[in-house]
Amino acid sequence: MECAAVSAPLSSHPLPSQTNTPPEGKKPPEHLRRIIGSPPGPIVAFLTRGVWALLTALSPSARDALARFVASLAYTLGIRRKVALDNLAQAMPEKSEQERHDIARGAYLTMARVVVESLPSGDRMTPDWDQQGIDGEEAWAALKAHVATGKGALLVTAHFGNWELVGQMLIRWGVPLNALVRPLKGALNTRIAVNRLGAGAGLIYPKGAIQEITDAVNRGESAYMLLDQALPAKSAVFVPFFGRLASTTPAMAVAAERTGVPVFVVMGVRPPGPGARYKLEVEGPILPPQPGECADPITEHTARVTAALERAIRRHPEQWLWLHRRWKVQPPAVVTAPSPGLTEGPK
Repeated sequence: MECAAVSAPLSSHPLPSQTNTPPEGKKPPEHLRRIIGSPPGPIVAFLTRGVWALLTALSPSARDALARFVASLAYTLGIRRKVALDNLAQAMPEKSEQERHDIARGAYLTMARVVVESLPSGDRMTPDWDQQGIDGEEAWAALKAHVATGKGALLVTAHFGNWELVGQMLIRWGVPLNALVRPLKGALNTRIAVNRLGAGAGLIYPKGAIQEITDAVNRGESAYMLLDQALPAKSAVFVPFFGRLASTTPAMAVAAERTGVPVFVVMGVRPPGPGARYKLEVEGPILPPQPGECADPITEHTARVTAALERAIRRHPEQWLWLHRRWKVQPPAVVTAPSPGLTEGPK
């Protein structure tokens, strides 16, 4: 039986004025406020402290200028440029070669901006960060209404815009959350983890993640996860993404089945101009299939949410990270083609 994606439509909705200060009140439990991984050595830690201090001292416009310089240099040197252009050629064959090059340059700028905006200490957003509006009025209202019941939701995003700051924005708007992360290595990842904790988020690691998510949503905290990363085939489900099967974590769908809470896709779209400001796009709730509707409800639910991510990326392709090898893991030989229900949905 075919399954169709179900979610709330997008529409435009302005947000009420908010204060530009971190949230006060309850924090995630102590065991979610730890950093697991390999910290930098003493010499690297000493050197990078200077870099963090410099980025913190720069104005938003100076950070943006730095990001533009780094992005242009990386693109000119060809760092992963072939990967980006190959991904775009296969995902968007209808685009001209010049259009794909322009999108790729935008992806480099997106990555550079994420780095220079996510690493400074203190307030990393502009004073008008909350005045960019929101697309998805019904979905946003449904998310806020659900959070008001005292239970968390499942929030899905991608390597799009600045996913780090979008998480911070959600916390400031009264959506407590915990980010699903992998054990971290090096100074850069450690700094990002420190800033996540400073923004009020907890950290959930892969081991025991489903139980941690269940406990968190029962405490009223939402889980915030990236769903556009490749996993080893044995740990993944394969769902359509830009016309190709992509290895994807089933954790979101498993957690939705376990907890019964709704799933929303949240994406931060950067408007033109410098500064860390984002217009929020919200879609959802994206519902799982009904009992008996599909042979594999976990894969189908993952496909529905992935389709929502694809729709957002198609609207703003320059803001997604085409530089990473999203399709590097091939499906097992027995997976020959997706069912029609995994490829059809609202456009």
